[in-house]
Amino acid sequence: MNFQAVLGEACDHLQLAGDCRMDDLPALESRLRAVADAAPPALTVDLVAAGAFDIGPAWLLHRLLARLAASGTRVSVEGAAPRHFAYLEGLPESEPTPEPVQASPAAISWLADIGRALEARARTWYDAFIFGGQVLVTAGSRWTRLRGMRLPSVVRHVYEAGVRAVPVVALAAFLISVSAAYIGAQQLRPFGAEIYTVDLVAIGVMRELGVLLTAIMVAGRTGSAFAAELGVKKLNDEVDALESMGLNPLELLVLPRVLGLVIAMPLLTVVADAMGLAGGAVLTRYLFDLPWPQFVTRLDGAISDTTFWAGLVKAPVFGLVIALTGTLRGLQVRDSARELGRLTTVAVVQSIFLVILVDAMFAILFLEIDF
Repeated sequence: MNFQAVLGEACDHLQLAGDCRMDDLPALESRLRAVADAAPPALTVDLVAAGAFDIGPAWLLHRLLARLAASGTRVSVEGAAPRHFAYLEGLPESEPTPEPVQASPAAISWLADIGRALEARARTWYDAFIFGGQVLVTAGSRWTRLRGMRLPSVVRHVYEAGVRAVPVVALAAFLISVSAAYIGAQQLRPFGAEIYTVDLVAIGVMRELGVLLTAIMVAGRTGSAFAAELGVKKLNDEVDALESMGLNPLELLVLPRVLGLVIAMPLLTVVADAMGLAGGAVLTRYLFDLPWPQFVTRLDGAISDTTFWAGLVKAPVFGLVIALTGTLRGLQVRDSARELGRLTTVAVVQSIFLVILVDAMFAILFLEIDF
């Protein structure tokens, strides 16, 4: 039955019949405006023949009846009220006016700023833990067989994050080792202990400098690349497209990068250790004429069984931290290229900070277990 709205001549009787849909809203609104303009002392709304009401017309009718009742008009409804009335009666007529906020003292304002900063930081760490847990769950459920690991993608990331980073990591390790050996030799020369420069270079490079320098270089090179790549995919709605097709972005975009960097980091660490030792050998050879065989002999006596492994076991952990940080910040990009640049910078800074933090934790652990 088509909707009909019949208004009496005195505007004190309104009869509604049929289903009132959104398309019928103009007809209903014109009748209700006439009733509101007339403001009769009493109004009877006949809903005996009325059908179903959409929420828009029901809200319009409910608002008029409420305003007329508030102005003193006696409103009576014949028939069943629209079912939306039960919901609309629980809503306020207008938004409550907030009470003015009193200006807080400077000390309280300062504490409030600290609280908000701590809350934001806690939310950031919470999101990071949730993301890490999701990655672990995805890896556990999807990597039950070799084919599910997407080896071509993993190999590509090993090549880009590892093989292509060899020149810059090797050069940086060589130069840092030369600088450390030179400073150490200058400090040991007054005591006639230049030979211990070999110990300084060997232990420093293999336990700390090699893996730490590699992680910092990779964080600036690969961590930023991960954040930028995934950020561009977010801006282009490629991640949303994968989700709409029923594919898991963590499986396709995050896990290959994480595994590729975890594999590449130990390999780069070995390269950095070798170039660091080479730098120390070159400096000691030309600074105080230490022959190569003597350098190798002293090197063999300086390092212990755990010296090399103490640095190498950190490498996959650093790779995991850098990859998770870069991919997390990339997937958090929203709205603009400015946000992409900001989160890429955040990814690099947080990766380096976390690498140093984890390295300090490893130092404490190795001290406690005498490793």
